[in-house]
Amino acid sequence: MKKRAVFRTLGAASVLTMALHFSAAADDASRFVAGTDVNGIVIGGLTEAEARMKLEQSYASGYKLTIKERNGKREIINGTEIGYHVEIPSNLQEILSQQNDTGRKSGPSAANSYTISWGASYDETLLTARIQSLECISGEEITKTQNARISDYQEGQPFTIIAEVQGNSLDAARAEALIKAAAASGQSEVDLEAGGCYDPIQVTKEDAALKALADRMNACRTMEITYTFGEKTQVLTGGEIAGWLVCGENGQIGVDRDKAAAYLAWLAASYDTAGTARMFRTAAGTDVPLTGPYGWRIDQAAETEALMAMIQTGQSQSREPQYAAAAASHTEPDWGTAYVEVDMGNQHVYLYKEGAVVWDAPCVTGNVAKGYTTPEGIYGLTYKQTDRILRGAKQADGSYEYESHVNFWMPFNGGIGLHDADWRGKFGGTIYQYAGSHGCINLPPSQTQALYDQLYAGIPVICHN
Repeated sequence: MKKRAVFRTLGAASVLTMALHFSAAADDASRFVAGTDVNGIVIGGLTEAEARMKLEQSYASGYKLTIKERNGKREIINGTEIGYHVEIPSNLQEILSQQNDTGRKSGPSAANSYTISWGASYDETLLTARIQSLECISGEEITKTQNARISDYQEGQPFTIIAEVQGNSLDAARAEALIKAAAASGQSEVDLEAGGCYDPIQVTKEDAALKALADRMNACRTMEITYTFGEKTQVLTGGEIAGWLVCGENGQIGVDRDKAAAYLAWLAASYDTAGTARMFRTAAGTDVPLTGPYGWRIDQAAETEALMAMIQTGQSQSREPQYAAAAASHTEPDWGTAYVEVDMGNQHVYLYKEGAVVWDAPCVTGNVAKGYTTPEGIYGLTYKQTDRILRGAKQADGSYEYESHVNFWMPFNGGIGLHDADWRGKFGGTIYQYAGSHGCINLPPSQTQALYDQLYAGIPVICHN
C-alpha cells in the first residue's frame, strides 16, 4: 500500500506533573523520571522503548479527523480506518539522557514536560476510499447546486428563466485535497464550508445578462432566414431555428452546429445540381440524360458557419448561399444558353451563344478500340492556353508515351480538352473508333482559333454519345 509521509510539530506543553518525589539515587536511570510527559502523554517510569510504543499507539488509536459540513453536520475519519501511524524520532533518548545528566529531578517544580516533533504516515488508498464514502460526497441526500438558466426548447413556447437552486453539492476534488491536507498535518478538524468546497451559485434569476440572453433567444423565435436560388426561395422559420438554440458562453446565443449542418445538407440535396442527372437536348434534337461535376454545389462547411452567425443576430434576412461550384443559371438548364456541345456519336462540336449555334466543326474523340473513349458528362472549361506541349504517360526510360505540340489548348476534364491536331488530315466519321485520340477532342487547325477566341474559363462543355 502506498503511504504518504508527513510531519507535525506541537506547541509548547503546559501540563504540570503531579507525581511523588523520589531521590535520584533510588531511581532507575534506564527509565524516565516519574511524572515525565511528552506532548501531554505521560511516559514517567517507562523505558525509552516502552515510551516510544505508548506514544505511537496513543496517536494511532486516538487520532480522529472531524469533517465539519454545512448545516452543523459532522462526519469523523478515524486513524484506524486509514492506517494512520506515528513514528517517534530519537528525541526520547535525548530526553532520558538529559534527565540523567541533571540529577533526575521530579516533582511539581521539576521541568519534566517535553514537546517533540514526530513523523506520521497514512495509507493513501484507504484515505481516498474513506473520503469517497463520506455522505457529503456520495450520500443520497445531496442536492446539486444549480445556477439559474434558460429553459429548454419546447415547441410553440417562449424561453423562460428557471431559478437557481441552492444545494449542498461539493467540489469533490477540492474537498478531497482539503481533507488530505488536514490529515497530513495532523489536524483534528477541517471545515468544508470555510475551505470553499461547496458549489457556489454564480448566476441568479435576476442576472441581467441571463435576462438579455432570454430576450435574444425569444427574438430568434420570430426571425426568418430566406435563402435565394435565382427566382426560387427557401425560408428557414424561427420555429425551426428555436429548436437549435442553446445557451452559449459569455451571454451569447449558442447554435447547435449539428442541426445547422443538417439543414445545410438538406438544402444542398434540394438545390445542388453538380453531380446530378440532367436532361440535355442535343443538336440533333434528342434528349439524353447526363451527369458531371458542372453545376451548383453549396459550400456546406462555410455556409453552416454563416448560418450560425446570422441566427446569433436574431434579425430576419435574405441570403444567397456560398457556393463551392457555380453554374450559369438557377433555371433549367443550369448550363444556360452559352456552352460547347461535343457530339461523339456524330463526331461534331458545336458552340452555342444565346441558345444558337455560332461555331461548329467536325472532330475526332477518344480511341474506342484502345479504351480511350472520351467520357460523357457535363463539365466546365478549366482554363485555356496557347502554344502547349501535350504529353502522355512517362516511360521507364524517361521518355513520354507521346509529345504533341498544339497551338490552342482548352482542358475541361483533367487532362482531357479541346485542341487543334495538325497531324490529322481528316476529321469526323468513324476515325475515333479505331484511330482516335487518347481522350481529347481533336479539331481542324483552320477552325480551332475561332473557337478558342470565344471560350472562357467556366463555360460548360457537354459531351455525349
